[in-house]
Amino acid sequence: MPVLHAARALTPEGWKSDVRVTIENGAIMSVETGAGEQEGDERHAIMAPAPANLHSHAFQRATAGLAEVRGEEADTFWTWRETMYRFALMMSPDDVEAVAAQLYVEMLEAGFSAVAEFHYLHHVPDGSSYAQPAEMAGRILSAARRVGIGVTLLPVFYAHSTFGGAAPRPEQRRFLCDLQSFARLLEDCRELIKADKGEILGVAPHSLRAVTPDELSEIMTLAGDGPIHIHAAEQVKEVEDCIASLDARPVRWLLDHAGVDRRWCLVHATHMDQGETQDLARSGAVAGLCPVTEANLGDGIFNAADYIHRGGRYGVGTDSNVAIGVAAELRQLEYAQRLRQRARNVCSLPGASCGRTMLEAVWLGGAQALGRNSGRLAPGAAADILTFRADHPTLVGKEDDQILDAWIFSVGNPLVDCVWSGGLKVVADGRHVFKDQVAAQFAKTMRELGQQAAL
Repeated sequence: MPVLHAARALTPEGWKSDVRVTIENGAIMSVETGAGEQEGDERHAIMAPAPANLHSHAFQRATAGLAEVRGEEADTFWTWRETMYRFALMMSPDDVEAVAAQLYVEMLEAGFSAVAEFHYLHHVPDGSSYAQPAEMAGRILSAARRVGIGVTLLPVFYAHSTFGGAAPRPEQRRFLCDLQSFARLLEDCRELIKADKGEILGVAPHSLRAVTPDELSEIMTLAGDGPIHIHAAEQVKEVEDCIASLDARPVRWLLDHAGVDRRWCLVHATHMDQGETQDLARSGAVAGLCPVTEANLGDGIFNAADYIHRGGRYGVGTDSNVAIGVAAELRQLEYAQRLRQRARNVCSLPGASCGRTMLEAVWLGGAQALGRNSGRLAPGAAADILTFRADHPTLVGKEDDQILDAWIFSVGNPLVDCVWSGGLKVVADGRHVFKDQVAAQFAKTMRELGQQAAL
């Protein structure tokens, strides 16, 4: 049983000194405070829970930096999609596994301990099924297992190009399922999942654009007790089209017709009116915020001030994976609010550290969205833990909450020292244990994809 000893650790009761954490079978067995270090303990200076990443499209890591040239007309989310589609149509199962492994290494090094993979690249490039329908999902799980990140797999149901059950576009052919094929895919994924290793299966109706109301009802039945994630209100055009088709804004329609509750994560929820904001906060669902991607795509700014004031739950995800960092997502979230409100520490509670307030929110919200018992240093919780570099120059003279604020608003990823996911130590001295091997395979894959793209 590994035992970690921290000079300072953030427990549910606050910062404590001389904390011993005993790990057994991937979970925290005991937490002792005011406990002297014992022989064999692994020593650390500063310890905290490691958060979960609640929204990722792993294959999109391959497109990072490739959609930053302005076209003849204004670039938007809708023009960015064309670059994403081009890569989606090229990638083989081996490519997806290599890219996902690299991404998950980067997530772990940034301080994330688990990820909800919103997985919709299902089929052969021509749109037909693999011999094993869950081939691509299996590659996602293989990559996660290889690098040791906890995973909640969310197979995506995607059937239409826009509202009203419109026929899909040719570029979307690798994503598409009907209800029968999706049920089969979900069952195959269920057989692949290793629940005894902390893996979780949920479902992800892609969006109200891609799923009709009747299909959504069927998918919710297939979900059972698992998490349900859906893109909602990311774009103004999406809101306008939803009103025209369903006579309601996306979040309002979901709240009124889909029984949104604690199982749900509404990804983005960027464009809500006051009533939607209030009712989503009351629902117990999680708003899945992806501030870096939302900024990169020009989506808009989530109304965090009102939502948080009303007690809304939220977590953060890296979505298109253009950049990876717990600190980067939270910094972008808060700074966008500061620019919008022309105020400071908007996401904080009065008198509280902004960094700690946001981290406590994403520890809770991320764990809920993934269906994972994590986000706290407490007996019974998953041993998802991170430690910080006490010797970093920026931390001189700082302690406790000031360290969290320095992580979020100053140092970022380099402050992360070690990370455990489900009790497995996967990052030491800021480096993933398989960093070099994974990076070499990723580089080979990207060179080959680049050659294909040039043809």
